[in-house]
Amino acid sequence: MELKATSLGKRLAQHPYDRVTLLTAGVKVAGDKHEYLIPFNQLLAINCKRGLVWGELEFVLPDDKVVRLHGTEWADTQRFWQQLSLQWNGWSEEMSEISAGVLGEALNAVEQLADASKWLRRRDMQAIRQRILDAYSALPLPQARLNDFDRCRELWQACEAWLNDTEKRRATHNQAYTDAMLTRYADFFNGVESAALNPSQARAVVNGEDALLVLAGAGSGKTSVLVARAGWLLLRQEASAEQILLLAFGRKAAQEMDERIAQRLHTDEITARTFHSLALYIISQGSRKSPTLTALENDTAARHALLIEAWQTQCREKKAQLKGWRQWLSEELAWTLPEGEFWQDPGVVRRLAPRLDRWLGLMRMHGGAQAQMIADAPDEVRELFSKRIKLLAPLLKAWKAALKAEDAVDFAGLIHQAINVLDKGRFVSPWKHILVDEFQDISPQRAALLAALRRQNAHTTLFAVGDDWQAIYRFSGAQMSLTTAFHHHFGEGDRMALDTTYRFNARIGEVANRFIQQNPHQLAKPLNSLSAGDKKAVTLLTEDRFEALLDKLSGYAKPEERILVMARYHHLRPSVLDKAHTRWPKLNIDFMTIHASKGQQADYAIILGLNEGRDGFPAEARESIMEQALLPAPEDFPDAEERRLLYVALTRARQKVWLLFDKAQPSVFVDALKALDVPVARKP
Repeated sequence: MELKATSLGKRLAQHPYDRVTLLTAGVKVAGDKHEYLIPFNQLLAINCKRGLVWGELEFVLPDDKVVRLHGTEWADTQRFWQQLSLQWNGWSEEMSEISAGVLGEALNAVEQLADASKWLRRRDMQAIRQRILDAYSALPLPQARLNDFDRCRELWQACEAWLNDTEKRRATHNQAYTDAMLTRYADFFNGVESAALNPSQARAVVNGEDALLVLAGAGSGKTSVLVARAGWLLLRQEASAEQILLLAFGRKAAQEMDERIAQRLHTDEITARTFHSLALYIISQGSRKSPTLTALENDTAARHALLIEAWQTQCREKKAQLKGWRQWLSEELAWTLPEGEFWQDPGVVRRLAPRLDRWLGLMRMHGGAQAQMIADAPDEVRELFSKRIKLLAPLLKAWKAALKAEDAVDFAGLIHQAINVLDKGRFVSPWKHILVDEFQDISPQRAALLAALRRQNAHTTLFAVGDDWQAIYRFSGAQMSLTTAFHHHFGEGDRMALDTTYRFNARIGEVANRFIQQNPHQLAKPLNSLSAGDKKAVTLLTEDRFEALLDKLSGYAKPEERILVMARYHHLRPSVLDKAHTRWPKLNIDFMTIHASKGQQADYAIILGLNEGRDGFPAEARESIMEQALLPAPEDFPDAEERRLLYVALTRARQKVWLLFDKAQPSVFVDALKALDVPVARKP
């Protein structure tokens, strides 16, 4: 069947199309020079209009496109339109039945992916979205027409809801799943730890994302959540014990984790590892020779002695080295060096040994050749850094010689070798779930080891607990951006926060939280306390009142209550503590640096040295060229890491904290604390 424009209509319309032909499942609109084939599966509407004399057919297509035929006889136009509509509607009814079947199958698949008994992961949502889009591409009807058919309408609207409200649907599903799990396994959540897990802890445990970062402030139960997570995986049979990899950042922390697991989960089949023991295991399983870890890594005194001997030899035997070292120490570090053989001076040796150890550690952690280190250094320090590298090269050579003599490897070498074994496919990871404690302390090298493990199996989950507010180890290579930009580095997933602290009272929490969040780069998170605490729970006190404070504490502190005295540096330990065991025999006093106090807790905390100056707190923000070249750039906020260090110190105490300062040279933190309404006491 064909409809043509009249001769006059064609001439007056001045349109490229003058006839339309009805096909089996479409129409062809044509003219002398142009032709347009419109299949029914692209046709959204057919409009028949009457002008002053002639008829007009309008074919509506997707993307607001319209094809028109003008100048046809009105009676002929009506007849053609009626026949076309009859055929198009018949085809549409038939196709709507097929479309309903396609949409129904898609929704059935979606329901299987969105199983109420499972956590709905982000990658599941991607699969759901793709399944619906695939269904849409298989439809014989245009999507814009699906709402016109009763059998398609609800199915199509359900599909659209999944596409348009993806995150809301995922959140609703997972909340329902979480509620169901917390009810069904109430006995587990009430008994897996000495006290029942709180709602935020339990929600973290059941979260099923491929990559989950649990932000947990001081005293909020990070370890409890990690242990419960391992127990949950076993309980739900999502993994066997040998498929769970639990990582801690030190042997002591790993041992404590093992004890906790044995006590709470009643199993010794899950063993916590350090990153270095993990690397050692991977290498031993993936190569013929099992490496030996150098004894120097765990013997600080021997390590320092080796480096100092190599340094002294260079200064003694090579004038160029001697001149370079004197210039480095006196100009960059502003040390006052004795005349003559300064390398023999005990004071210089004592101060330099830990710095040599740190600098060499940064070079080993980098892992590249000297030329590569220099090339990677920032432009503004590259030239000077090149000179420093040349001065340190003999020490690095001495270190490598010691390793060779011992036939051993160091920590950095272990991780590099392990990554190499993984990338070459010589070790197949048995772990389906990786659980990491204290994630804020992770370095790029350790992160690379995690990434290498997950590359072997894209479905290996990463469950990490950490606190960017307690990131205080940048000097040893920890990179906070691995925590703050977790999903950028470790893949799409969730981030949650534990919202209750079981350690300190609300006043300590208020001061610590407000203080740390003055830095806008710190991730905000709630941290509520179970006890109130009075306004004097955090108090500023002049440092000359230290002995008087201990005198007063001796009057009411119980023998079992711990008093933790902390300072920025170990050499700031007050000499009066040497006689504490006789002067205050009933007081349980410990002294440590603030860095060492991380993970500790006490009833009372005394923080010393809130002063300005060379040994002040915050420390003078002056990094050596080595740190500037080999560490990530510092944050764009004054004393950011030192603020986190004070946060760690504040949050060690359960009941009360005193911050001692020099009235003549107070730290900038003193004014910051006063602004938070921390009182200054004249006496304890």
